Amino acid sequence: MSEPILELSGLTKVYPGGLKALDNVDLSIRKGEIFALLGPNGAGKTTLIGAVCGLVQPTSGTIRVFGGDLAKDWRSARARIGLVPQELATDMFEPVKQAVAYSRGLFGLAPDALRIEEILRSLSLWEKRDDKIMALSGGMKRRVLIAKALAHEPDLLFLDEPTAGVDVELRKDMWRLIGTMREQGTTIILTTHYIEEAEEMADRIGVIRGGKILMVDEKDALMARLGRTEALITLAEPLAAIPSALGHFSAVLEDDGRVLRYLGGDASGEGTSEVAALTKALTLAGVDYVGIDIHESSLEDIFVQLVGKEGRAA
Repeated sequence: MSEPILELSGLTKVYPGGLKALDNVDLSIRKGEIFALLGPNGAGKTTLIGAVCGLVQPTSGTIRVFGGDLAKDWRSARARIGLVPQELATDMFEPVKQAVAYSRGLFGLAPDALRIEEILRSLSLWEKRDDKIMALSGGMKRRVLIAKALAHEPDLLFLDEPTAGVDVELRKDMWRLIGTMREQGTTIILTTHYIEEAEEMADRIGVIRGGKILMVDEKDALMARLGRTEALITLAEPLAAIPSALGHFSAVLEDDGRVLRYLGGDASGEGTSEVAALTKALTLAGVDYVGIDIHESSLEDIFVQLVGKEGRAA
């Protein structure tokens, strides 16, 4: 396996006052992958990104990027890193095309009008190229942030909540662009409130809470390991207790005995087979049911299991 494009070892950040935003984080990112970092608000996602992008000074630990120590060769490494921040921080009075071209020059790259045009067109910004950023909608302003981050052709791109506040159509356009970038070899690390996007786009998922990495896994392996089947069986008549013949199933009564809830199995399909066996056992026990709703775990379900009910927002 090739050397990771980014490797964090023991990364810790303690702010004045004692807040530990990062707590001994170890993380390795592979070249060319899309890595989704999920966690509730305040989990440490933005602090982690800031540490790699030179916006936050770590308290301890090491950051290796592109095979070198970031602390020793920050300038050349930073020139290969792009960042789309969560906040819309840019000069609102600057025209779009000028702002994007300026970002390219900041990293010492020669002017390239064709490249800037390509970026603006890919983000549907070309028609707005002479407009001041302040005149754009919120979604278009976020597109400008992405264009600025792409202007110097980074090898590693951080997207911190890139589609927050963006309508569905613009969001789909952005994700198409991100897919194209990955095909061109760009490594992408993203945080997102839209967990279904991480489920669709990411190769691997990391979950962070309280500054600690709870787990990192291949998306498919994560779904297989932690996925579950849930079935809600609506009974024809309420039950006071589950019949003894059904005692070995992972099922409980809810809604004053009107609903039998099953939760078990895994993403291999075992749960679906158990639900079929459960309904057969109900019939044999003389218990009638009038409806059944089967649901396989999504990434969001797994995420909530890992971080608790407060963690729906990633």
